[in-house]
Formats: sequence, C-alpha cells, structure tokens
Amino acid sequence: MQLTGAEIVIECLKEQGVDTVFGYPGGSILNIYDELYKHSKEVRHILTSHEQGASHAADGYARATGKVGVCLATSGPGATNLVTGIATAYMDSVPMVAITANVGRPLLGKDSFQEVDIAGVVMPITKHSYIVKDVKDLAKTIRRAFTIAKSGRPGPVLVDITKDVTALKTNYVYEEPEEILPVVDTIKEEDIQQALHMIHKAKKPVIFVGGGAVISNASEELCKFVHKLNIPVADTLMGKGAFPGTDDLYMGMLGMHGTKCSNLAVTECDLLITVGARFSDRVTGNTKKFAKNAKILQIDVDPAEINKNILVDASVIGDLNEVLKLLNEKAEPKQHVTWVQHVQELKEEHPLKYNPEGLTGPYVIEEIYRVTNGDAIITTDVGQHQMWAAQYYKYTKPRTFLSSGGLGTMGYGLGACIGAKVAKPDDIVINIAGDGCFRMNMNEIATATRYDIPIIQVVINNHVLGMVRQWQTLFYGERYSYTVLQDKVDFVKVAEAMGAVGIRVTKKEEVGPAIEKAIELKQPVLIDCVIDSDDKVFPMVPAGAPIEDAFDEDDLKNR
Repeated sequence: MQLTGAEIVIECLKEQGVDTVFGYPGGSILNIYDELYKHSKEVRHILTSHEQGASHAADGYARATGKVGVCLATSGPGATNLVTGIATAYMDSVPMVAITANVGRPLLGKDSFQEVDIAGVVMPITKHSYIVKDVKDLAKTIRRAFTIAKSGRPGPVLVDITKDVTALKTNYVYEEPEEILPVVDTIKEEDIQQALHMIHKAKKPVIFVGGGAVISNASEELCKFVHKLNIPVADTLMGKGAFPGTDDLYMGMLGMHGTKCSNLAVTECDLLITVGARFSDRVTGNTKKFAKNAKILQIDVDPAEINKNILVDASVIGDLNEVLKLLNEKAEPKQHVTWVQHVQELKEEHPLKYNPEGLTGPYVIEEIYRVTNGDAIITTDVGQHQMWAAQYYKYTKPRTFLSSGGLGTMGYGLGACIGAKVAKPDDIVINIAGDGCFRMNMNEIATATRYDIPIIQVVINNHVLGMVRQWQTLFYGERYSYTVLQDKVDFVKVAEAMGAVGIRVTKKEEVGPAIEKAIELKQPVLIDCVIDSDDKVFPMVPAGAPIEDAFDEDDLKNR
C-alpha cells in the first residue's frame, strides 16, 4: 500500500513492537507527530520537558527492559539536545534508536533555519547513523537501525529524515522484525579449552562481573558458574545485580570506590575471570599494577575490548550467556576452601562503614533498601550519591540499578527514572540524585506530573558538588572553587510548583517514614534529604594509584 514517510515511520515502530516513545515536537518533525496523534492508542508518546530528558528516558526504558528505547526530536537544537543522552547510551551499550527530522532536501547544506548535520555530529557516539533522503529507503533504514541497536554489543543508532521524505509517498509492505540471535560463531573450542585449563589450574581465582552480564541476560548461568566453582565475585557499577549482592561469595564493587575486600582480593588472586567488563580506568587504577599476580581471562562479545586497556592471557569472544553455558557444561566443580575463607576474613576486616551520627547519604540508601526490601528499581545521577547507592543498596536482580557509568552524565537519573517507571509500572522506581545533578534536569518532574507517573525522587542535598568538593578537600588544599551551592533554591517548593509532593528530611528518624509515605501516595514525590557538606565516599583510590592503595577515613586519621 502507498504510505507517506511519516506513516511508514509509525508502521515500522509498530512492526518492531515499540509501545512507547519519548520526545519533543518541532517544525521539521511535524508530519511524524501528526501520525503519532492518529496512532496514540498503539504507540504512547511521552512529552518530556527537554529533549535530553527524552533521550535519558528512552535509555532508562531500554535498561529496565532490555528492549530498544526510542526517542524523537526535531532538527537543529532539538536534535543536538539528544547528543548527551545518545553518548550516555553509547558508553554503556544501551540499545536505542533516535529518530530526528531535518530540513527538506533543497535546504540541506545551506545553513537553513534549524539545520544541523546531526548524522555527522553523532557519528563517534553511535553504532551507526543515517540520513534518509529517499522515501523508498525509509522502511529498510529504520528496520536496519533496530537490528543494529539490538545485535552483538548493543548501542544507539540515529535515523535522520528530511522533512520532505516524511511527506512523500511510496509502497509499504509489512515485515516481521529480524530475529536477533546471540553471537556464537566467534566462540572457538580451543578458547573454551584454554579457559577451562586456566580455571582448573587456579588456586585463588576471582570472577569480575561487568555490564555485559546484564545485557546478555547471563545472570542465571553466572550464578551456576560461581557456585559450581566456589569463586568470590566482584563487580562494576554496570554489573550490579547480575550476581546477587546478598550472596556470601559477593565481595562488592571493584575500583576507585570499590570495597577494600574486592580491591585486595583482585590484587592477590592468581586468576581473574572477567565476564562482560571492559577494564575502565575507574576500575583498574594503575594499569601496570592491576591484578599483578594474576593470569587474566576475558570473556566478551566485542573483540575490540580484548587487550584494549589491559593485556590479557586468554579470551573467549562471544555472547556471555552462551559462553557460560559451555563452561558450566564442561567445568569440573571446585571448592577453593582456603581462598574463600581468606576472602571472608578480608570482608570482615574491611567492611563498608560510615559515621553513624546524624543524617548521611549511606544511611538514606540503607533506609531505602530496608523500606523497599531490596525490591525496587534504583536510578541514579552521578557523584557521591551514585557511589553510596552502589555500595549500600544490595542488588539481587539485573536491570534494577540504572546509572550512567561510562560517560558519568549529571542529570541522567530523573529522565531514566521516568523511562523505567513507564516500562515497569508495577515496580517501585526511585531516582537518587545529588542537588547539583538534580538542578540539571529537575524540569522533568513536570513530565512525571503531566502523566501522573509515580516516581520517587530522592535528593541527597549537601549544598555542594559533593564528589568534586571531595577531591578539592583531599587533593586541592580545600580550595572550593565554584563547588558550593549555598543559595535560595528550595527543592520542596520546586516540586510542589510542578505538581508533585515535596517532603523535607533533616533527621535520621524522618527518612523511613518519608519513603513509606512516598510509596503509599502513588504519585510523583520528591524527598529532599539535607546532609552535611563534608560527608565523603570511602573507600577511595587516588587517581593513578594501584587499587590496593584504597583508603578510608580511618586511614586518613592514622596518616
């Protein structure tokens, strides 16, 4: 049948099973929005307050479900406002399709009103970017975009469509979405055998879990693997929930703000089995001294990650879930009794701890965990609150901790929280933000109230840019250059002005009741938790130092 380009966009979204999109209209994309109006019962559109909020919401939707998140924007500034969200998704391997509309073909390349070469702009931060100038290419391009976004190592794809293409007609025929199969053709038997040899030879192994374990839905096989071989586990920020944080073999996060137990165990181990992690600089510290006593086995779907940051002794390339299935079939059970006992002693000797006096960020996180019984989706922004949320909330399921890891995007959490709640309406979804981050995209509270999306926004409010100030305290002689936010902004009033419920918390005993009330209300709620400006995240590894040099407050006092 003959359809306009705009109609084809909507039909292709329906083909791909898309039920929700996030976006903001404008002149160049009006034809597509006109079709969205006609199909509003089939494809729900969430109008965000800013295009960046739309990209973060699509990202949160994708992380919470594993499906492709979709965002829309018009040409020029509408499209460029998506860039930070696209880069965030790219760094964390999140499947997303961003659809933008550009000026008409006769106006391209003439510095026309609201013209930007967005396909060129996002080229380094997408798996692929397209500009569609022929309506006959539109359907196959959109279908290809979804396939690329979902396959192999997922990531964002941008499809830019000239306005005239959205109005022109061509023949459209429905097609079933291409089936995305796990990457198995790269898994070599000799690599599996080498991995098994290393595993069986090891006396002091550690399993290091990254975001790939979440992306490949490998949690079940990972747990089998860990318990069959009785190996202690550390994870990354992105790997949270792939292995239960309540398990006796779990040591905590690795790296700059990881537990001392994880950092010391990785330094002492003789084999580091790395599953779906890319050896970020935040994890490794000084790369020359990282896992210095260990052979390193890396399992990853992306061959580009092998030997990129850390030289490894062996690797298996392929879908992590499929690789773990093979290893579970062929590996002989192990106990590692002495090593596991030593790791347990490290855990007892170096527990996470914080000042029990007064209201603190870690206490707020522990209360959120207690009230939700560990059964919530937590989104975060970036900074001290993010690290506390990673340290003190025990994640037992994948896709329940959504945070910007690679790009470290302040302002990410609230949009992601809305996207996750839309995707998982029956789950409690809480965004934890610092006051500095919350200021960046707090206008998205208006999105939550517009659609009555019952998210809970917790602001860990220390009136400073906490993580930057922590560095200034420890390494810059307490010269607090533009990190103090002592002003007259009242977040409770801001929330109330946007139609949400605002609650202020200044004492420990107020935290639990505030969270309970927020859950019971089933409407958008902001909880402003006022803490001390000098609270810090510990342990900490100085930049460029080996991870075994992690120090905490007691170490500082003893120096």
